[in-house]
Amino acid sequence: MTTADQNQQAQEQIIQDTAEFVQSVLGEDTSGHDWWHIHRVVQMTERITAAEGANRFITVMAALLHDVADEKLNDSKEAGMRKVTDWLETQPIDEQDTEHIVDIIATMSYNGGNNPPVRTLEGQIVQDADRLDAIGAISIARVFVYSGHTGRPIHDPAIPVRTSMTPEQYRNEKSTAINHFHEKLLKLKDKINTPAARIIAEERHRYMQEYVDRFYKEWNGEI
Repeated sequence: MTTADQNQQAQEQIIQDTAEFVQSVLGEDTSGHDWWHIHRVVQMTERITAAEGANRFITVMAALLHDVADEKLNDSKEAGMRKVTDWLETQPIDEQDTEHIVDIIATMSYNGGNNPPVRTLEGQIVQDADRLDAIGAISIARVFVYSGHTGRPIHDPAIPVRTSMTPEQYRNEKSTAINHFHEKLLKLKDKINTPAARIIAEERHRYMQEYVDRFYKEWNGEI
C-alpha cells in the first residue's frame, strides 16, 4: 500500500468516526438541525466538491461538524466551537487541516446576513451545501419544524418583516415562520458562492417562492 493510499484510508476512518460522533450529538434533535440535515449537507458537499475540485477531506469534515457548533444548539457560540475543537484534538489530523476546518465552521453561518464572506473554496462549498438545505421543499418543512420547536407562530400580519437586523435581533426578536422566508431563505439564492450550487439554488428558489406566494393567497382566501 502506498503512502497516499494509507493517508486516504486514515482520512476515511476519521470521517467515519466523526460521523458517528455527530450522530451521537445530534441524533435526537427535533429543531431541524438533526443528523439527517447533516447527512443531506454532506451528500451535497460531496457533489459540489467533485464539481469544483476542492479538498474533499476538509469539506466533508466541516460539513459533518458544522451544526455541532451551532449556537442555537449550545449555550453559546464559544461552547459549540469548543465541542468541535475538543473532538478534532482527539483525531490524527494535521494542525493546518484542523485550523481550516474550524475556520470554515466559525464563519459559514448566516448570522442575520452579517458574517463576512468565507475565505476558501472549501468554505464556500460547505456554506453552499448548508444553504441549499435551506432552499426548497425540505427547507419549507424545516422552517415549520423549527418554528414549532421555538414557539414561533406560522404567520402574524402584525409582526413586520425585518429588512435589516443585528445578530442579536436575528436570534432573539420575535418573528414568524413566514417572515423567516423573507428575512433569510429567499435571500440565499443570491448569496451562493459556487457555479455548481447556483444551478441547484435557482430551481429550489423558484419552488420556494411559489409556495410563499400560494401561502398568502390561501391566507387571504383568494384560492
